[in-house]
Amino acid sequence: MLESVGTLTGSPWIYAMVALSVLLDVFLPVLPSGVLVITAATAAAAGTATGQVPSQVPDILALISCAATASVLGDLVAYRLAWRGGERLDRAIARSRRLTSAQERLGVALARGGGALVILARFAPAGRSVVSLGAGAAHRRVREFLPWSALAGLAWAAYSVALGYYGGRWLGTTWLGTGVSVLALFGAGAGAAYVMRRPEKAS
Repeated sequence: MLESVGTLTGSPWIYAMVALSVLLDVFLPVLPSGVLVITAATAAAAGTATGQVPSQVPDILALISCAATASVLGDLVAYRLAWRGGERLDRAIARSRRLTSAQERLGVALARGGGALVILARFAPAGRSVVSLGAGAAHRRVREFLPWSALAGLAWAAYSVALGYYGGRWLGTTWLGTGVSVLALFGAGAGAAYVMRRPEKAS
């Protein structure tokens, strides 16, 4: 992975690539946006360790800002599309037990002033898509959803960048370091998915 994006890590295009991947994975959860963020952060760790010119190394804060902003924008696009989705989307959600359940639980969570579900969903596989579409289809107010979406995007971006950067510093900027960081990201996603499902099983 480091080799495949190596030519981009020293140019502003790496930020555009990260932003596009994170923006679109709300609609295409199979996109490896998390892996790309980790790889860019690992490249930053490599550049720092070898004393490269700062302008040729991805900036950590810029990566976090880029990924978090793209995450929120993607959430808002999905939210707005679902808001305007009409009867066809309502029927599609009604046919999906997962979407229906998420819509109900999200409504309760936001009405109580808590958005832990939105933050957890950002780490769970496809959870971001389910929650953003569910919030829009349920016509939740944007001021209820947006702050939690922003916090979720920032938490996910900071966690992913930290995994790549510190994994590269501690384990080396090799396949091992990148692989361990990616596994840690997937582990967080599996844990978030388990926590999200647990109340559903108990009910």
